[in-house]
Amino acid sequence: MSFQEIIGQDIAKQMLQNGLRNQKISHAYLFSGPAGSGQMKMANSFAQALVCIHKGDEACGECIQCRKMKNGNHPDFHVIEPDGASIKIEQIRDIQRIFSYRSESGNRKIYIIKDADKMTIQASNSLLKFLEEPPAPAVAILLTENAQSVLPTIRSRTQPIVFTPPDPQKMAQILGDEGFPMPLVRCVVHIASDLDECRELLAENWFAEIRNVMLQLGKESAGRGSMSLITAQQKLFKGGLGDHIEPVFDLFHLWFKDMIHIQIGRHESIVFIDQLESLSKVATTRDMQHWISCMSLAAECKKMLRSHVNPQLCMEQFLIGVSG
Repeated sequence: MSFQEIIGQDIAKQMLQNGLRNQKISHAYLFSGPAGSGQMKMANSFAQALVCIHKGDEACGECIQCRKMKNGNHPDFHVIEPDGASIKIEQIRDIQRIFSYRSESGNRKIYIIKDADKMTIQASNSLLKFLEEPPAPAVAILLTENAQSVLPTIRSRTQPIVFTPPDPQKMAQILGDEGFPMPLVRCVVHIASDLDECRELLAENWFAEIRNVMLQLGKESAGRGSMSLITAQQKLFKGGLGDHIEPVFDLFHLWFKDMIHIQIGRHESIVFIDQLESLSKVATTRDMQHWISCMSLAAECKKMLRSHVNPQLCMEQFLIGVSG
């Protein structure tokens, strides 16, 4: 993958490509930013440019080194990720052993550590020594969503590359150009973490169904009646959508935020813009604090769901709470 195929992250691209262009490559980098910001894609693009025989600021994609990277069998490129809940000292020792031999091509050896904040203390201390005294020319690329959770002594020995959240507007424009329905696109770019995940959701028939049911539940719960509980029972749990409750809470969160946008006159920020007329009627029936509380309740119910609380119970408590 080339740098140009990655959406956004222009500052990160510029820093890495300047290093490639001027042949000023750090021995270690710390990529930090939210999930879906393209850290792994950027790390792969950077690694491929490092091994490319043309030594430019972008991999050619055609040379033998690039082809090895594309096929996933380059002997000088390795990826470490958590074994269970953590990255263990044995995994770091394995990479140290592999890197004790010089590269067959004479290039740097490259390793990526995914979720670097999940290294055990022993693994972190072992990596620290390896960063300071690598047995052969090497480049480390550490990826994390939370840089502050990485050992300070490791942070001080890496070049920080900060990633920003993906831009929903840019993703929406790309997906719209690809022919996906805009009402669904406007929702999915705020739920999914990157373009690939957006496309996966948009390809699922249940996502459009979930959106329609959520809109009906929102209107019914705003009426302070009990109809929303019946609708949830019939259309979600008896209707075969019971395995997709988490996105319902995500969509509700966006719906409540739209209520606030309407109240403060920020119509350009509305996600459910195709529902503007009905949203405008509902938005003024409650004050802003109510909608903020509803957003918090949606987040709390989503957390409960992830803690294996019964989905139907979560939904019923949620609908009762927002109808109050």
